[in-house]
Amino acid sequence: MMHRGLMHLSHLSLWLLFAQTSADLPLCKESDYHFEYTECDVLQSRWRVAVPNKADTCTGLPDPVQGTHCAFSCNEGEFLNMQSQQCQKCAAGTYSLGTGVAFDEWDSLPTGFITQGVNMNSEDIHTDCSNSTWTPKGDYIASNTDECTSTLSYAVSLKKPGTVSFEYFYPDNGIYFEFFIQNDQCQSTDSESRWMKISEKNWNQHKVDLSSGNNVLYWRTTAYALQDSAIKPVMLKNVAISGVAYTSECFHCKPGTYSSKPGSARCTPCPADTYSNKGATVCLQCDQDKYAGTGSGSCKLRPACTNSDYFYTHTACDSEGKTQLMYKWIEPKICSETVEGSVKLPASGKKETCPPCNPGFFVTNSSGCEPCDKDFYSNGTVCAKCPAGTEPESEFIYKWWNTMPSNMKSSIFHQESIHTEHNTAWEVAGEYIYTTPGDQDTDYLMLTLNVPGYRLPQSMAKDNERKDLSRITFVFETRCTADCKLYFLAGYNKWNNDLVEVWTGSNSKQSYSYLIQKNSTISFTWTFRRTVEFSVERKYSTDFAKIYSIHINNVIGGVASQCRQCALGSAKAGSACVPCPPGHYMVSGTGACQSCPPNSFIRADEAVGEAACVQCGPNTKVNKAFTACLSDCTLDVKSAGGLLLHYDFSRLSNVTSVHSSPRFTNRGVRYFHSFNLALCGNEGRMPATCIDNVTESGGEVKGYICQSIVVPSEIRSKSMVSSLPVLIGDSLVGVSTDTTLKGITSPSGQFPSVSGLPDVTFYFKSSENTQACKEGRSATIRMRCNPTVTAKDLIKLPSNCSEGTCDGCTFHFLWESQHGCPLCTKNHYREIVSACIQGIQKTTYVWQQPLLCHGGESLPPQKVNACVTLDFWLKIGVSTGTVAAILLITISCYFWKKTRKLQYKYSKLIMDSGGKECELPTADSCAIMEGEDIEDDITYLTKKSFFTKIKSYSRERTSDGFDSVPLKSSSSHQLKEDEDSDDA
Repeated sequence: MMHRGLMHLSHLSLWLLFAQTSADLPLCKESDYHFEYTECDVLQSRWRVAVPNKADTCTGLPDPVQGTHCAFSCNEGEFLNMQSQQCQKCAAGTYSLGTGVAFDEWDSLPTGFITQGVNMNSEDIHTDCSNSTWTPKGDYIASNTDECTSTLSYAVSLKKPGTVSFEYFYPDNGIYFEFFIQNDQCQSTDSESRWMKISEKNWNQHKVDLSSGNNVLYWRTTAYALQDSAIKPVMLKNVAISGVAYTSECFHCKPGTYSSKPGSARCTPCPADTYSNKGATVCLQCDQDKYAGTGSGSCKLRPACTNSDYFYTHTACDSEGKTQLMYKWIEPKICSETVEGSVKLPASGKKETCPPCNPGFFVTNSSGCEPCDKDFYSNGTVCAKCPAGTEPESEFIYKWWNTMPSNMKSSIFHQESIHTEHNTAWEVAGEYIYTTPGDQDTDYLMLTLNVPGYRLPQSMAKDNERKDLSRITFVFETRCTADCKLYFLAGYNKWNNDLVEVWTGSNSKQSYSYLIQKNSTISFTWTFRRTVEFSVERKYSTDFAKIYSIHINNVIGGVASQCRQCALGSAKAGSACVPCPPGHYMVSGTGACQSCPPNSFIRADEAVGEAACVQCGPNTKVNKAFTACLSDCTLDVKSAGGLLLHYDFSRLSNVTSVHSSPRFTNRGVRYFHSFNLALCGNEGRMPATCIDNVTESGGEVKGYICQSIVVPSEIRSKSMVSSLPVLIGDSLVGVSTDTTLKGITSPSGQFPSVSGLPDVTFYFKSSENTQACKEGRSATIRMRCNPTVTAKDLIKLPSNCSEGTCDGCTFHFLWESQHGCPLCTKNHYREIVSACIQGIQKTTYVWQQPLLCHGGESLPPQKVNACVTLDFWLKIGVSTGTVAAILLITISCYFWKKTRKLQYKYSKLIMDSGGKECELPTADSCAIMEGEDIEDDITYLTKKSFFTKIKSYSRERTSDGFDSVPLKSSSSHQLKEDEDSDDA
């Protein structure tokens, strides 16, 4: 409740005029008017004036008097008496904040508060948010739980700097919640400080300083979670504002609270089974047949006790090592055993021998269980020291439930009420821990396990890049007759809990495992809800959830059920375990270190034996720490034609994002599945990261491929709100052109190709399994050559699976890029030789089409060579032919002449021997002597030229047709004598 508005001093003259014209009215009594202060002047002074409660009812108001200084104020528990202008203590049953106001009753929206629902998604024009407002719930006010943005605002003017404080309960990070202030210059609170922290179990208190002047307070919420679960609203109560000018009255304590002494600054809630009315100084005891919770304004009739009002549990082991099944009423007990139809508490069972302690503990003399010391282990009976060369496996193992572990606790959250009547949600029962009946079927029954931290064993800790710190495994069962749900949440810090998995309806006994990858995961919560349908009656109290065992390894401060072998060698002082060198595994039973096969890494969850060595997939190489396989973005592939293709994807190694096609919630809010991809890279590369930027601390996952839900919004001054990050691929399996690799298949039919060039596929795997993906998630990225694509991030999802996956476990991506083509070589171009023109011939190189390469070798430059034309060769040919013809004719003539000479000589010989048929020619005959012909030829050729010989040849032919043959000188004389004799 705020003080009444102040009136300006100028109103004084109006009231004097009114008094003069109302002389016929009765004189005013003190109950007919009240006092107010005028506005402060420049000297910080003011006047006190009397203001009638109703106009025209009385006359004779007190004259204005000098008021207190504007800086005057009263302390907590006091109010300003306007009659005496002095501070007085509030009476018992009332309270005050001095210079402030408080709002602790929310049966309706207090005066001055405004709430409205708006649609902050500018792209969604179909969602009606007019009814999405904050709703008063009596002791508190609750926010909306839909995708609309609901705002609660209050305006106040302060005379001096003050504060605003309030209590809030913010259990669900599925809602974005912020508180900010706008001053009279419309300047808002810094965006970083307006985020509210997640509540763990109880109400949180928030306090902010206010400046003097006008201040508008805003509480704003927007639900964004898309998983199939009921959203828990934000709840607000006990809003207090200090810094107002004064308070002229004290406020009565609300029902369920009291103040027993004068001068109280606040009221105290009544304890259980008591109640109080408004303005109470004491709390009254309820009758025997009635009950009341803490802070109740009335008592309720105790109902008849039913089976839902008690639970069973196993007692802790006594000094004799015995335990028994025992039934207990749920506390505080609200039912009556004397009402007709009520049930009695069943008798306790017989005492039985206690089961052994949980592994890592031992039985003490008092039959209790205590953890073993460091470097010791046990199976639950006695502790034994780890042998030399081994180290204890630090872990939490719970499989016997006689007492609640010290680092676990249970609690109840009521969505419709801020008070929990019962304090037992999960109870131990020997072989399991189970959910007890609650006040309502819609209650959230929570079991929380707190973890101090994680540390890898010495043999695995060095250079562990995968960061698989730990793993939690639990065995559970649910039995339900309605729409019950079991939620499993991981608390990344004290403000943030993320939903990991949810099971609906009845589930048979089964095991679930969750991989822990960062040291900030400090808690795990199991929450069971019997139904989402609110009902006053408890219909499903027999529905339950059971957890049989919980196992977490590599826990700081844990216990050991066994010791891990490690290699022997030099070590730190006092250490019994020495890890093997990188790339080596421990030979079981000997402690010796053996080198893994070439190009293989050490699996983080295997420390002993050859099974720890995992061979790297095709086209990958082990890193320096031998903990994972990497790809340097290059590889060689043989094509169908036998050519060796060289690929280099280094231009695509940076983290790239891709969104699925838009989807819509039931209210019409648009959202996307966003994927971040880190294709390849050497050591030290930047991994793909998906974050939750809704809550202040927000979770994140890192790996090769991750996914998050993205909602376009204007909240928190961000264009996009990212939530629910999921890791799809944290290890590279291999790179190949095959469609299947190590059990992961990339169907070619999902991305049809018309090119004859094979796609290069990257195969990824995630070791984080889920209820649906027992073997973890996997992903494939097909790299397809497309020289026309100049953008680096043209990534497509399967047309038949718009979310990137058809089964929720294996995701597929197609990445088209010119950088996805093989490097160009000389096999990708051909040469074209032009004709010889004017003695010049050009050789040009062109790419073969279609061009399926990029980068690599460039086209060679055009070549220009000198050449000879066809006319030249034709002339050469004609000339050569002519010379050859002449030469042939000359040779022919020569041999023809030679033949004629031989013929003549032969004829001469025949003629000389013609008269003496029986005699041989004498020595003086004209027969040719040996060597004579050759000499004639030489003489003939040397003395006459070729043409002279031709001419003489024509003259020497006789008229009878015979040729005259020149002879030697000796012969010529004889020939002349013969001729003379013939003449005679």
